[in-house]
Amino acid sequence: MAAEISSSDERLRQLFKIGNRFMVLLFRLGLGGWGNGPRTSQVMVLVHRGRKSGLLRRTPVNYAVVEDVIYCAAAFGSRADWYRNILADPRVEIWLPDGWYAGEAEEVSPDDPQRDALVRQVLIASGFAAPLFAGVNPKTIDDEKLAQLSAPYRLIRIYPSEACTGPGGPGDLAWVWPAATFVLLALLLCGSRRKTTRS
Repeated sequence: MAAEISSSDERLRQLFKIGNRFMVLLFRLGLGGWGNGPRTSQVMVLVHRGRKSGLLRRTPVNYAVVEDVIYCAAAFGSRADWYRNILADPRVEIWLPDGWYAGEAEEVSPDDPQRDALVRQVLIASGFAAPLFAGVNPKTIDDEKLAQLSAPYRLIRIYPSEACTGPGGPGDLAWVWPAATFVLLALLLCGSRRKTTRS
């Protein structure tokens, strides 16, 4: 039974990885706010440094804002690469739908009396993701069941600092839109000329 759960869990992680690439691409194209919100699923991109490679990594995560502090959770627990990376180097960047910020991350202790309430806020902000992947309604699940469900989770607190600017942030591929528009107009113009010449 444990092997079946592990196999199913691994398939879910692979699905998340595919979805993550798509979400990062949306942010890079300047579409991070598209469909992003509490009614659908509140997502940010967490930029962190690989603990072994030293390279910057981008991971979309659900998040909640509580008293100007950002909270997110590693649903796969300590196996999540991004979680292990920020333990090694807590300096992160966060791409929100309305801005790009530097920040400092820290893990919320499992013994923190506010932990379960904060996890609930992250799950609520995840919109459809919690019912779809965790099989629960975070607004109605009782505290005891929520504590059991989220025991393996790792809750992260991020304190945003200064706003970031320059290359390498969200929207760095937004140039694709005018370029694509130019190419499309050129193709339409060429097609129109060919029709005129034939007639």
